[in-house]
Amino acid sequence: QVQLVESGGGLVQAGGSLRLSCALSGRPFRNYAVAWFRQAPEKEREFVSVIRQNGQTTIYADFAKGRFTISRDLGKNTVYLQMNSLKPEDTAVYYCAADARAIYSALTQSETYDYWGLGTQVTVSS
Repeated sequence: QVQLVESGGGLVQAGGSLRLSCALSGRPFRNYAVAWFRQAPEKEREFVSVIRQNGQTTIYADFAKGRFTISRDLGKNTVYLQMNSLKPEDTAVYYCAADARAIYSALTQSETYDYWGLGTQVTVSS
């Protein structure tokens, strides 16, 4: 059983930065694709970014390109989401998710992922 715990959220001013962490326990996370999704109030959950098992293949949502960077630390079994140049519209609960069998074409779809964390709140003030 894989357990995911997010941390690093908080309140930041527009233009600021945050680094979110997703710690995995229960399995070596090198076997999993790990993604970040977010959900703002009254909106559907949306894809942010994913890093595949090889640690090299990454995908970003258009709004995240150039501002967000996903990475991982095998020694700490942790995936990070570095978020720079934050905007008020980035305000949401950010979730990490993991799956061992996802195919490339399905990596941006939330229903692909079997394991989810509880989320961490990110609030960007204007």
